[in-house]
Amino acid sequence: MGEGEEINADERVMDISLKDLSKQLEEFAMARDWEKFHSPRNLLLAMVGEVGELSEIFQWRGEVGRGLPNWEDAEKEHLGEELSDVLLYLIRLADICGIDLGDAATKKIVKNAIKYPPNH
Repeated sequence: MGEGEEINADERVMDISLKDLSKQLEEFAMARDWEKFHSPRNLLLAMVGEVGELSEIFQWRGEVGRGLPNWEDAEKEHLGEELSDVLLYLIRLADICGIDLGDAATKKIVKNAIKYPPNH
């Protein structure tokens, strides 16, 4: 970036791969000697706890429109943190279970397209 240039939030590109995140998570766990705690069961239960925290954000709000109209920036930031917690535990769980999450998700999309064809 040149001097004085700013990144507009709408222009950010999410180009980090699941494999990159998986590697970062593995390095993070190894550096803290946490691998012994990262069993499939423990990771799943941790992820479920994070899903609960994510659910609390929406609890009592009723339906929320796309783009989260009328939400404060701090609320959106908190939502992003909780979504990230769920994603990171999911990636770590898949890695520990030996599942290529990107490949599995791509195959699932194809299966869903066959199972639920568009209405023409």
